[in-house]
Amino acid sequence: TTAALHGARATLTYAREYPVTVNDPGCARFAAEVAAEIVGPERSAGDTEPRLAAEDFSFMLEARPGAYILLGNGSSASLHHPAYDFDDALIPIGASFWVRLAERAMPLPDPR
Repeated sequence: TTAALHGARATLTYAREYPVTVNDPGCARFAAEVAAEIVGPERSAGDTEPRLAAEDFSFMLEARPGAYILLGNGSSASLHHPAYDFDDALIPIGASFWVRLAERAMPLPDPR
């Protein structure tokens, strides 16, 4: 092991604490529809390959139906990478997505 190579001993304890993150199909479809409304269907990837990653949102998805989604950030390094560069120009798009999602999920009464 790496520890032995340096004249040390190590004990590894690994705990499986996070459940698998599984989107509700209906909620994921709904989020993809809203995203397509905001950026167009050609820029909305509604059906992507599963990813093997731990995510604390998985606890929420065990309690309630929902969807863990990713809002794109262009050609930057991934989120937790030191070279990640958030594109501030995307803030209006992301905000528009969340507002439209809420409007469609809980329609506001017609003010007329």
